[in-house]
Amino acid sequence: MRLGKLACVRTETPTTEVQHPIPRMLQAIRRSIAPYPRATLFELHEQGYDSVFEQLCACVLSIRTLDETSLPASIELFERARTPQELLKLSDEEIYGCIHTCTFAHQKVSTLRKIAQAIQERGHEPRNFEELTDLPGVGPKCANLVLGIACGVPAIGVDIHVHRITNRWGYVAASTPEKSLNALTQKLPRKHWVEINELLVPFGKHVCTGTLPHCSTCPVYGNCERVGVTKHR
Repeated sequence: MRLGKLACVRTETPTTEVQHPIPRMLQAIRRSIAPYPRATLFELHEQGYDSVFEQLCACVLSIRTLDETSLPASIELFERARTPQELLKLSDEEIYGCIHTCTFAHQKVSTLRKIAQAIQERGHEPRNFEELTDLPGVGPKCANLVLGIACGVPAIGVDIHVHRITNRWGYVAASTPEKSLNALTQKLPRKHWVEINELLVPFGKHVCTGTLPHCSTCPVYGNCERVGVTKHR
């Protein structure tokens, strides 16, 4: 009777879910990008330009514009205006003079003024996704970056670097940044939601580049499926 009971005992080792090495990968990337400049919004936050309005303005200026251009333009603007009220006191010509180096500068003057006007009319800075995306010229990427950086709310800012790299890894499979955002929201641990943009922007500019990525020196080469990569350095 005792032997019969023992014969029924399962002795095989239970299977466990294999965890994706994304935390280890991001840690390695953080070390590898240390020599490079930080992404504009994170650098501005470090310098004290950390309000919702300042982060919104900087994000608008960064659209289709290199960090090397949008960062000094943002600082020049903030030397004149750091609040909606201060910006609305400037003329279009004065705003343009600060941001003229940015792509679509004339259009961005109008967008900044509309954002400032909308916030002033509401009487408070927007601090949730719906209020932010309701502002003129503010899409999901900017809204999530502002939520993460200025408000401390876990949110994923998916720009072209985050979209390209996470798909190249094979971590997600999505055809657009918007679809990558949805996929990452489902898969990426929340504790990495803000930092993934902070890390992958400089990583995408200097290591995992759009064309001819530096695979030979990549710190996460062993965990990358290199989806779509035909040539590399």
